[in-house]
Amino acid sequence: MRAMLSLGGLLVVLVIIALLAKKQMNAVQSVKMPAVHASAPTIERPTANGNVQQQSQQIQQQFKAATEAAMQQPRSVPE
Repeated sequence: MRAMLSLGGLLVVLVIIALLAKKQMNAVQSVKMPAVHASAPTIERPTANGNVQQQSQQIQQQFKAATEAAMQQPRSVPE
């Protein structure tokens, strides 16, 4: 009898974990990117010419520039 209750409890816990995991995966997939401001630089796709290292450096430089531009924008202060 104790084994049946233990097995039933384990199944209930597994079902709860599965439901929470499914809910979390749906929440992660539905995350939207914030709107890009007009003053923020756009990140361009790397061009086909050049090797992978050059493309990687280009992407890193564009990301750094976009991050620095975002940090320079003043935050809105609620009244």
